[in-house]
Amino acid sequence: MEPDNFLKQRILKAQRNEITEHVIYEKLAGYIKNKTNRDILKKISQDELRHFEFFKAFTKEDVCPDRIKIFIYVFISRIFGLTFGIKLMERGEDLAQNSYQQFKKHIPDIENIIQDEDKHENYLIGLLDEERLKYISSVVLGLNDALVELTGVLAGLTLALQNTRLIAIVGFITGIAASMSMAASEYLSTKQEDTGKNPLKASVYTGIAYVATVIFLIVPYFVFKNIFAALGFVVTNALLIVLLFTFYISVAKDLSFKKRFFEMAALSVSIALINFFIGLLIRKFFGIDI
Repeated sequence: MEPDNFLKQRILKAQRNEITEHVIYEKLAGYIKNKTNRDILKKISQDELRHFEFFKAFTKEDVCPDRIKIFIYVFISRIFGLTFGIKLMERGEDLAQNSYQQFKKHIPDIENIIQDEDKHENYLIGLLDEERLKYISSVVLGLNDALVELTGVLAGLTLALQNTRLIAIVGFITGIAASMSMAASEYLSTKQEDTGKNPLKASVYTGIAYVATVIFLIVPYFVFKNIFAALGFVVTNALLIVLLFTFYISVAKDLSFKKRFFEMAALSVSIALINFFIGLLIRKFFGIDI
């Protein structure tokens, strides 16, 4: 039966999506050194090409891959990690699978493709072994600690010292000292655990995450003279870090975004508020005037 024009356009869109993802997986496989990961990506790439040929036999037309989409997802995967990039792309495939379900009455054999797509997400991608995900708990430790501790410290110093440059310097020194302490703790903790992680690498990931967060949080105190404007941007920066990193974790680890974001955001803001008033009390009690 010849498909009507509307149905054919939707199938052509699915056909283009399949050839685009074939090219993406093929390109990513070419960048990967780990043989297991490379073989998994090649297997998915071959499946996507087979899906493309299936739709092509139905539409009797050829389509070109989406070069922009290829560039975006290859770039994201190389910068932010293979698992994150692929799972972000597979989230878009969930919408495609809904369309595939609607194709069933016109293309009975499409059930095999739907099963393949489920297999990609639930099995093959789950087999990917990526170092940065292995050490993600170390990154989370450094980032969470820096957010909670330094946001609170900066809020307290804002009212106690009321000098943006001095607050930035004290905050930076405090942050660097805390990052070393946290890295050392992570080293000792990882050494005692049987997680397969290298203790030195784990401590480095924790330390780098902590220092990067510290720098991002104290920048407003070097930019603004007004202490309240600086503190406002500190809180904004903290929420931005929570937003971006929670999104990353939710995609890479298949976790709930809303729950983790609101939990971490509420914790950081609450501690900042508490320390803000503690700083006010300390200033009044000790009569600090800088």
